[in-house]
Amino acid sequence: MALTGGLSANGKPALMAIQIWKDDVNKQGGLLGRPVELISYDDQTNPATVPGIYTKLLDVDKVHFVVSGYGTNLIAPLMPIAMERKLTIMGILGLANNEKYKYPNYFQIQPSGPDPEANWATGFFEIAARQNPKPQTIAMVGADAEYPRHAIAGARELVKKFGFKTVYDKSYPPSTVDYTPIARAIKAVNPDIVFVASYPPDSVGMVRAAQEIGLQPKIFGGGMVGLQFTTVMTSLGPMLNGIVNYDFWAPEKTMMFPGIQEFFAEYQKRAKEAGVDPLGYYLPPYAYSAVQILGLAIEGSKSLEQQTVADYIRANEFGTIVGKVRFGPNGEWAKSRVLQVQYQGIKGIDVEQFRVPGKKIVLYPEEFKSGNVIYPYSAAQK
Repeated sequence: MALTGGLSANGKPALMAIQIWKDDVNKQGGLLGRPVELISYDDQTNPATVPGIYTKLLDVDKVHFVVSGYGTNLIAPLMPIAMERKLTIMGILGLANNEKYKYPNYFQIQPSGPDPEANWATGFFEIAARQNPKPQTIAMVGADAEYPRHAIAGARELVKKFGFKTVYDKSYPPSTVDYTPIARAIKAVNPDIVFVASYPPDSVGMVRAAQEIGLQPKIFGGGMVGLQFTTVMTSLGPMLNGIVNYDFWAPEKTMMFPGIQEFFAEYQKRAKEAGVDPLGYYLPPYAYSAVQILGLAIEGSKSLEQQTVADYIRANEFGTIVGKVRFGPNGEWAKSRVLQVQYQGIKGIDVEQFRVPGKKIVLYPEEFKSGNVIYPYSAAQK
């Protein structure tokens, strides 16, 4: 798990969530009557460390099961080991990691659904296409890295599906620090829609650059990682207003699944002491649910055999703190549940406003919708 390096702000809360699950399970007598022990190592947000870590876990620590680290780039180097050793793998928030391999014993807790690249942004494009008059032109931009490449590939499919006209489609090096020239280049082609696929530092950079130069498309956002994190929300504050972006959970009444409030009560108590993400709305409930499913499958199959547990996961639906989960092709969710939310009415940078409903409105999918889009983007910024 990333406990240092670029993804550590997420890795630490994810590990904490897994520790909470371990404590919850052990309070109830463990799994198959045995206490659960958790062994973890820091991957330093460096994919090169991953093969060595899993080799050590399997050959030296002799663990029964492994789960992935956090994120697409850190899951990728685990896949060949998983296949070689026939492991059951719970993946923690990776996009399309199994498209190439189609390994049957991999299961991804990220709610991307059967076509992860396209489903990632389907809601964003559906919301745009519903507006009247319908927006026509789109600019797409993303970092030249694993996740953004997948997200932009999916966006290109959706552009064709919804009949938008692409006026800008470029990537930037991951080492970019100044996003103003990118925002200016996009502003120059005056698109109705701006779709951004970015990692946390670029997401912050793009939002600030867009504000600075007055980029005012009709709809802005889509695939920005980072806007879900408490530290980013409190640093950007009202700059978030109007942005429509993917998310996995929001404190809206439509998202209150059994057990989730109890989880957040425990997580937020521990997070305060540990100095990590104080809300934990993005990754922690999914990290917890990944191991929750693994635990339910071990108990349900009454086995510690990799194949038996994998077969059980594949065949069953699981009640988790993020709702009901059933897996489909390539170990993705059988049905996509990537949310699109819009930030509305944010004032100042106080964290407390993000704890209550009404700041992060769920627009999509329909069954979890908690409010309406403010359109165009500029109207939500007033």
